[in-house]
Amino acid sequence: MKVVSVSTSKRVEFIDITSRIEEIIIKDKINKGLCFIFCPHTTAGLTINENADPSVRKDIIEQLEDMVPSDKSYSHSEGNADSHVKASLMGSSLNVIIEDSSLKLGTWQGIYFCEFDGPRKRQVYVKLVDC
Repeated sequence: MKVVSVSTSKRVEFIDITSRIEEIIIKDKINKGLCFIFCPHTTAGLTINENADPSVRKDIIEQLEDMVPSDKSYSHSEGNADSHVKASLMGSSLNVIIEDSSLKLGTWQGIYFCEFDGPRKRQVYVKLVDC
């Protein structure tokens, strides 16, 4: 297992970690296989989405805030209940096929670490399986 460290600078932020995952694949010399990516945090998640136009990330963040407002009264009293809900909506793991030593993503796709309770120092776990 490899660990990708992520430092966030805002409360809510999507950080493209695609190239960092691909560096691991190249370093481990995996030609064909599977890449398992896991976020071990309850107020952060992972997603795959467009990485060409930054306005897509902005739109997703705004829609999540509309669906799960940060200023709503929640039972969880630590002030980050919305972060837990948003992280659950995004999910904590991804699986991606590796082909020709590269992630088999669509033309416009990238892997994003989704911070909902930053700024923080976070980790993402990456497990590669050679097939």
